[in-house]
Amino acid sequence: MIGEMLCKEQHDIVLLQEVWSEKDFLYLKTKLTCTHPHSHYFKSGVLGSGLAIFSKHRIHDTFLYRYSLNGYPYMAHHGDWFGGKAVGMAILNLAGLTANVYVTHLHAEYSREKDSYLSHRVVQAWELQQFIRHTSTAADVVIVGGDLNMHPQDLGCRLLMSYTGLRDSYVETAKFDGCENGMTLIADNLFISKNDLFPFEKGIRIDYILFKGSSKTDIYCDFMSTTKGSVPGHALPYSDHEALTAELRLESHIPAQTGSDKTQDTPTEKLAELVDTLTEARTEVKVGLHCAERMRYTAARTGVMGLALLFLELAIAAVPCFALGAEQPFPRISFYLLAALCFAILLTTFLLYLFYTMELKSLQGAEDQMRLAAGSLQEKLRGFSVTQPHSVPQRSPDGEQPCALDPEE
Repeated sequence: MIGEMLCKEQHDIVLLQEVWSEKDFLYLKTKLTCTHPHSHYFKSGVLGSGLAIFSKHRIHDTFLYRYSLNGYPYMAHHGDWFGGKAVGMAILNLAGLTANVYVTHLHAEYSREKDSYLSHRVVQAWELQQFIRHTSTAADVVIVGGDLNMHPQDLGCRLLMSYTGLRDSYVETAKFDGCENGMTLIADNLFISKNDLFPFEKGIRIDYILFKGSSKTDIYCDFMSTTKGSVPGHALPYSDHEALTAELRLESHIPAQTGSDKTQDTPTEKLAELVDTLTEARTEVKVGLHCAERMRYTAARTGVMGLALLFLELAIAAVPCFALGAEQPFPRISFYLLAALCFAILLTTFLLYLFYTMELKSLQGAEDQMRLAAGSLQEKLRGFSVTQPHSVPQRSPDGEQPCALDPEE
C-alpha cells in the first residue's frame, strides 16, 4: 500500500522510518524504480536503523550517525536498543542548490508520567542538533524528517529547534489539510490503542518535517497534509503513524540583496531562551546520571554477593579435603546448580556494570558539552547586555541579524 501511494503521489523526496526488514526496502526500491530511481538504506544495530530515503534527485553522499544512548538491552520488549536509533544524512542537488536531507528516529516515550528514557532522548536531541549544525554549514537547504517521539513543547524538541534554527512545517505552512492540530498518532487509527495515547485521548503530534534556508536561499512551506487514519478502498491504514507531506518552495537570491528574513525576537531574547533550555537539558541529563550511577552500584553490589556465594560454595566443597573421613554434606548436583547460578549472576552483573559505565560516560560527555555551550552563550549574553544600550548590533552583509548559533562560535 505504501509503495502504491508513493508511486501515485511522486514526491521529490521520501523519508521512511521503521523499515526494519531490508527485504521491505528492496521491495520498495524495485517498486519505486520509475518514480524514485535513487535510494539509500541506513544500516545500524542488530535489527537495523529502519531509516530509508527515496529520491527523484541523485544522492551524492550519505552518512549515518548512531546515537550514543538508546535505551537498555534488557528492555527487550521495547526493542529500541536493538534497532540502533540513528540519524541518516543524504546530500542532494536540487536545481543547482545543495540540500542536506536528514532522516531520524528517536527513542520512544512509553510512559508520559514515568519516562525512564527521558535523559536518553534529550541526549539524542542534543547529538542530533550538533550533527545537523556541523554537517550543514555548506548546505543551501536543510530538511529534517522523522519520528522524534517528542511533543512540540517537549525539552528535546525545543533544544533541537532553538539551536539549529529549524522551522516546523506545520507551524509555517500557508495551507493545511490533515488531522486536528497536525496530530500524527491518532485514536482513530486501527493500529493504535488508547493506552498508547494516555493521557491524550484524541492523539499526539510527534512526527515532523523541519526545514531552514540559508543566506542564498529562502524556503517556505506552501502546503502540508497528513493521512487521517483510514485509507479509502483498504481495510487497514498505511501505518500506526500518519504520513506527513510538505510542499516546500525554494527561492534563491543574491545574499547582498536580502533583508527580509528577520525574526521577531532580538538576539538577547533568543540567547536568554536558549540558555534556559540548555540549563533544563543539563538538569535532565544530571538526573539520568544519578540513575545510571545508582544502577551501576546495584549491579556491583549484586556481583559482590554472587562472588561471596561462590566462595562460600568453594569453602563447603573443601571441607572433606581438610577433615579426613568427613562426607560431603550436600548432594553433588546441588553444588553444580549453585555454581551455575553464581556464574550466571557474575556474568550478568559484569555485563550490566559495563553497560552502565558506558551510559555514564555518554551522559557525562553530553553534560560536559552542554556546560561548555552554556558558558559560551552566557558570555555572549553578557556581551549583548553591555553593548546593546550604546549601539544597535550591526547586520551581517546578507542583511540578517547576527546569529547566536554560528558554528564557529
